[in-house]
Order: sequence, then C-alpha cells, then structure tokens
Amino acid sequence: MTLVRASSLLAGSLSIILLATFAAPSQTRNRKRGAAKPAAIAVTEIDAKSLSSLLKREPAHQRPLLVNFWATWCDPCREEFPDLVKIDQHYRRKGLDFIAISLDDLGDIKTEVPKFLRQMRATMPAYLLNVPDPEKAINAVDPKWSGALPATFLYNPEGKVVFKHFGRVEPLELRAAIDKVIGSK
Repeated sequence: MTLVRASSLLAGSLSIILLATFAAPSQTRNRKRGAAKPAAIAVTEIDAKSLSSLLKREPAHQRPLLVNFWATWCDPCREEFPDLVKIDQHYRRKGLDFIAISLDDLGDIKTEVPKFLRQMRATMPAYLLNVPDPEKAINAVDPKWSGALPATFLYNPEGKVVFKHFGRVEPLELRAAIDKVIGSK
C-alpha cells in the first residue's frame, strides 16, 4: 500500500509540474499581448476656420502635407486606409506631414472614429470636421471637389496643391507624387 501511495504521490507531483510548465508561457504571452495595446487615439474636433489654418503652410514650416478626407461609413475609405497608414509610417521620417480628417457625425468622435483608427494602427493626427454647412468647407479645400469620399490632397511646402485624387487612391500613384514633392525640397 505504501508503494501504491508513493506512486500516486509521484504521479500527482509530475502532473502539477507539467501543468505549471505549460501554463506559464501561455499566461506570459497573454500578459504581453495585453501590454502591447495601442495608445488611446485622440480625435480633435475642428471647424471650417481651423481647417483653413491646418491647410495653410507657413513658409517656416517647409514640409509637404498629405490630407485625407474620409469617414468610417465609407467603404472605399476603409479599404484604402491601411495603405495610407503605411505611407504615413514610411514618409513621416522623410519630412511628410499627414492628417486624416473624418466627415463622420460628431457623435462618433469618441466612439467609431477612434475605434477604427486603433484597428488601423494609425498614428497620424486625426480630426473630425464639425461644420453646419459642409459645402462651404468643401469649397474652401477645392471648388472642384463635390465632397465625395475619400478625397486626398498633397500640398507642397509652400501650401500649393500638387496632387489630388477623388475616390480610392492608388498607393503607387500617391507614392510617386510624394517622392516628387519630397525630392524637390
């Protein structure tokens, strides 16, 4: 009986050791995954006057600016956004500023918009346009723009639009335009 009891005790101890060995790495992985959560995304509300200020390029600034107008409810916007995030990551260190301006409802400024930006791992400054008449803001950006989304504008360091695209932008076409502006600095 003592031999059977000793065998049971040994088997039980080995089971506990084996379980502890397999459980520990899994718990460590889960903790690491939780710690790698992206930081909170801030979306700033802007009006037409603030939008004009954002788009004006001060001569001292001397950096090109890429602006993308989008919304979470716009399928082509959602489809192109991963490419835009990659472009931002690649060109930011080369001297490109990039801002994303959402045309979502104001109620989405703390919910859907930041949630989408977190999912995309976006790090560019994000704004939500809050104007009573979007037509005036749209015309201030470009009178030829109907307001259709997405819309992408590239400004040179002097504040002149050097590239614009209405609808989903082709990443290679946009990269070529950015390279041209950055190369001319």
